[in-house]
Amino acid sequence: MQQKKIILEICADSVDSAAIARSSGAHRVELCGNLPEGGTTPSWGLIEAVRRLTPLKLYVIVRPRGGDFCYSDAELEIMLADVQTCGKLGCDGVVIGMLNDNGTVDEQRCRRLVEAAHRCGMGVTFHRAFDRCRNLPEAMEAAIRIGCERILTSGGRNAAPEGAGAIRELVEKANGRIGVMAGAGVTPENATELVKSTGVSELHGTFRSRYAGSMRYRNPLLGTPDEEHCRWRADGEKIKSVIAALGGYARPTAAA
Repeated sequence: MQQKKIILEICADSVDSAAIARSSGAHRVELCGNLPEGGTTPSWGLIEAVRRLTPLKLYVIVRPRGGDFCYSDAELEIMLADVQTCGKLGCDGVVIGMLNDNGTVDEQRCRRLVEAAHRCGMGVTFHRAFDRCRNLPEAMEAAIRIGCERILTSGGRNAAPEGAGAIRELVEKANGRIGVMAGAGVTPENATELVKSTGVSELHGTFRSRYAGSMRYRNPLLGTPDEEHCRWRADGEKIKSVIAALGGYARPTAAA
């Protein structure tokens, strides 16, 4: 019987995190800027550097700002240009999501992004704007219609373990027509149970830890705000622990 391994995608916001993802055994990188706001399009320089650094599949978020997922025509043009840039830099895919103000997928505009990505030979993931939709199964059907290859979801909850039931329903309704990747709140302790309870074959997370920065001098007149003297980056031990936890779990896909 053939077995399908679980794909682990690391959300990275730096060259260091992408390098750690590679060395720790991850399968794919989602590259973002500005993670405290949920991720925005990273700089051209960062995309180019990470593409040179790693042979892992590289997907780049295309999101011009933080906040909601209702975008203006001007912002759509920015995103279309960013998709073109990702194609020129040799990315494997982009990560997108645009909504209408009534909580449905903005299919018309999303389709333009997907078509632009496909013309560049790239795949498309629909990001967790999906979880802001009023009806998740209907939103998944919209993602299928516009040509996305997967959705990233926590089942409409703050963390994927909380939304496991909804994720399971999406996997069953998808029936192989689109990938369903679980993300948010995934840990080495819950990864295997999450895969078993939902049926997903892909997991997503930052798996970050906080580290002391290299700056030794601190201006006493500014106080000592911790956030300005530390940095967050992917934690290789956490990534390895997730992979180790999943090592004994594989999902049957077909009879031998």
